[in-house]
Amino acid sequence: MMARDRIRLKHLQRQAEGYLELGMAQQVLDTLAKIGDPETFGAHLLYLQGEALRSLQRYEEAIAPLEKAAEGDPRNIQIWIALGWCYKRTGRLPLAIQTIQSALEVEPTEAVLHYNLACYLSLAGEKHRAIRALARALKIDPHYRELVEKEPDFDPIRNDPDFLALTNLVV
Repeated sequence: MMARDRIRLKHLQRQAEGYLELGMAQQVLDTLAKIGDPETFGAHLLYLQGEALRSLQRYEEAIAPLEKAAEGDPRNIQIWIALGWCYKRTGRLPLAIQTIQSALEVEPTEAVLHYNLACYLSLAGEKHRAIRALARALKIDPHYRELVEKEPDFDPIRNDPDFLALTNLVV
């Protein structure tokens, strides 16, 4: 690849990142199309593509690029989170749970991963595991307690005495 091509690629990548940051998902996809065939994309460009599709609520389409991105950059938990999100919204809760567990192998102290795992486990009817995951999230970062009240994913266990005991603790 010539230097000019590398500069152009970097420019387009930064442009796509900027559009994503601004919430302009379709422009991300349009910019990525200028780069070339998505089959040749590396992990970062695949992540940008997947995130743009996810932002457009095209969850099923987002899964393939996000899966490839996770293979190419398994330490990037943002990819795992986005992939779990898409699995959940396409009715594949076991895969969403497995995905977040994979991310936890990489970053076991990330509160957001424990919180997301708790959400998915709650929806899957795995009350005890959900409560344990939520307890870990709250221990790592107590601010997640503020999100629990409005989180519909906890509706299946919201009135459970163990859940209430955990979430009503004063910190």
